[in-house]
Amino acid sequence: MSITRRDFLNGVSIGVVAGLSPIDILNAAENSTYYPPSLTGLRGNHPGSFENAHKLGRDGFKYSIQDLATEEKYDLVVVGAGISGLAAARFYQLKFGLKSKILILDNHDDFGGHAKRNEFNINGKLILSYGGTESLQSPKSLYSKVALSLLKDISIDIDELGRCFNKNFYPKMGLSRGVFFDKETFGQDKMVSGDPGRAVADDIDPNDLNGKKYKDFINEFPLSNSDKESLISLHEKRINYLPGKSVKECIEYLSKTSYKNYLIKNVKLSEKAIHYFQSRSNDFFANGIEGISALDARTLGLPGLDGLSLPPLAGPGKAEFEDPYIYHFPDGNASIARLLVRKMIPAVAPGISMKDIVLSKFDYSKLDIPNNLVKIRLNSTVVNVTDPYSNVNIGYLDKKGKLHKVQAKHTVMAGYNMMIPHILSDMSQEQKKSLSANVKACIVYSKVIIKNWNSFYKLGVHEIYVPKMPYSRVKLDYPVNIGNYKHSQNPNEPICVHLVHVPTVIDPNLDARSKSRIGRYKLLSTPFSELEKDIRNQLQRMFGAAGFNHKKDILGITINRWSHGYSYTFNSLYDNLNESNKIIEIARAPVGNITIANSDSSWIPFTHTAIDMAYRAVDEFSKKV
Repeated sequence: MSITRRDFLNGVSIGVVAGLSPIDILNAAENSTYYPPSLTGLRGNHPGSFENAHKLGRDGFKYSIQDLATEEKYDLVVVGAGISGLAAARFYQLKFGLKSKILILDNHDDFGGHAKRNEFNINGKLILSYGGTESLQSPKSLYSKVALSLLKDISIDIDELGRCFNKNFYPKMGLSRGVFFDKETFGQDKMVSGDPGRAVADDIDPNDLNGKKYKDFINEFPLSNSDKESLISLHEKRINYLPGKSVKECIEYLSKTSYKNYLIKNVKLSEKAIHYFQSRSNDFFANGIEGISALDARTLGLPGLDGLSLPPLAGPGKAEFEDPYIYHFPDGNASIARLLVRKMIPAVAPGISMKDIVLSKFDYSKLDIPNNLVKIRLNSTVVNVTDPYSNVNIGYLDKKGKLHKVQAKHTVMAGYNMMIPHILSDMSQEQKKSLSANVKACIVYSKVIIKNWNSFYKLGVHEIYVPKMPYSRVKLDYPVNIGNYKHSQNPNEPICVHLVHVPTVIDPNLDARSKSRIGRYKLLSTPFSELEKDIRNQLQRMFGAAGFNHKKDILGITINRWSHGYSYTFNSLYDNLNESNKIIEIARAPVGNITIANSDSSWIPFTHTAIDMAYRAVDEFSKKV
C-alpha cells in the first residue's frame, strides 16, 4: 500500500498553524507562498520526491533523451542539492572560477537533502527544528582541513556556535534522562528517571547527568529481582565475560558477535532483561542490538565490556563518545545548507553571518532565475545521464512529468549512490554492483510541538529512551539561543519534542541491508494517519500521568520520513573490511567527466564526510585539466 494523496493532505492539514493551507501547498510552486520549510505532515522523502526514482530502480523504466533538444549548457551540473552537492558547487567555484555556470538538480521540494529545516509558527512565535542531519559531530576532532575551510568560507565560527548551546539548561532544572517501559513487554507502563549512563554524542556534561546510582535506578525497573540484580552487576562490576581469551581473540570475537548474542551467551541475561537494551543502538546505527557487533556497542557506552582489558577507544570512536555534542543550529545542519546557498546565490536571502542565517527569510523564487550563475532547480528528478566522456547530457523530469535535457562540461553525482546505476548506464557492471551495495538505512525524525513541557518537568526528565515502542528516543529540543532566536525558556512555554523511530525488523537471520529493505517497505506502506496515531499514543502513555493530553497539548506535527536515510556503514557482523574498502573505491571511481560525491561514497553518514567527498569529486576534475 502506498501513501495516498489523501494521506498527504491529512498530514499537511496541520500546516494551517504553520501559515499554509493545503491549497497553498498544492499551488506552492506557482505562487510566491512557496516556502517548503513551513510545510508540516509528511516531509523528508515526501510524496512526489521518490515515485520517478522508483520507476527506474524498482520497475526498470527507461527515459531516452537522445532525441531531445539541449535546453541549457553549464560548466557543472550537480545531481543532488544536499550538503555534499551544495559543497561540490562551492568547491567548483573556488577551483574553476566564480563565473562558472552551475545547475544543481534535486528531486525534493527543498534543498539540503537530509539537512532539512522544519518551521512552526505558533501564535506568532517561530519554533525551528531539524528534519534530519542535526549537528556538527566532533568538528575539532573529526573535521578535515577541507571541511573546516568550507565552514569558515560560509562564516561558521565553531567556538561561537558551541557557546550558543546552553548545556547546563536542563541539568540546572534538576532534569535527567529516563527510561519508559511499556506494559506489553514489561508488564506495566512506567517512567523511571535518573539514568546515570553516559551517551555517545552527549550534549550533557557527565558530571551533570542528575543520575541516580545504578542500583537505585535499576531497582525501579518493572523486572524480576533476579533480572534487576543481573543488570546491576552488569553495570557496576568489571567482569571478564570472555575468560581465557587474549585481547586479540576478544576483539575478533566481539567484532563477529552481535551485542544481543553477547548478552545471551556470555553475560547470560534473561530475555526480559535483554529487552531493556533492544533499541539503545537505534539512533546512532539505525539498527537494533541484534544487528550491531558487541565491539560497536562499546562505542555507544553499553555495559559489559569494561572487564575485558581492551585497548582504550581511539580515533572517531573516542571523539564521538567524549567530545561535547554542542555544535548545533536550531534547525540542525539545514543552516549549513542555507549558508552555502546564500553564499552562491546572495539574492535568495539577506544577511552575512551564521547568526542571522537562522532567521533569514529565503525567497525560493530566486533559486532558479536566468541571470543566476548558480541555479538550484527543485522538484526535478534526474533519470538519465549519458555521454560521460564528452559533454555530459543530463535528462530530468520536472514536477509535471515533462522530460528535459541539459548539458555540462562536468557532472557530480551527489545523490543517493544506489540510484546511480539506474541513471548512468555507461559504467562497468562491477561499478554498478558496488554502488548498489550502499543500501541506505531507514529512519524517521518526528517533530511535535507541544503547548508546554510541564509533564516532562513533573517527571524530572528531558530525554527518554524507550526500548520497545515505535519511538526509541523522545527528547526536548536542544537549548540553543543564537542571534535573535531564543529557545523555550521555561516549562510553561511551547517547545519542540524530537522523536526517533527506526522502522526495522528484529531478526538475527537477516543482514543489515535486508533489514533496511524491509524497513523501507514498511515505512512507505504506512499512511500518515497511522504514523500520527503512533506518536499520539506513545506520548499519551508516557506523559499522561503527569497531565499531558495529546488532544489539547499537541499543536503541530511534522514527520520527516527518510525511507533512504543513513548511508550504509561497514558492519563487521556481515562485511569484510578489505572487501568493503575495495567496494567503496570501485563505486566512487570517476566515469569520464562524471564524478561521485555524497557521504554514501565513503560509507560514513556524517556532514564532514559529505563535504570531504564533495571536495574529492571536484578535485578529480582538476586532475583531468
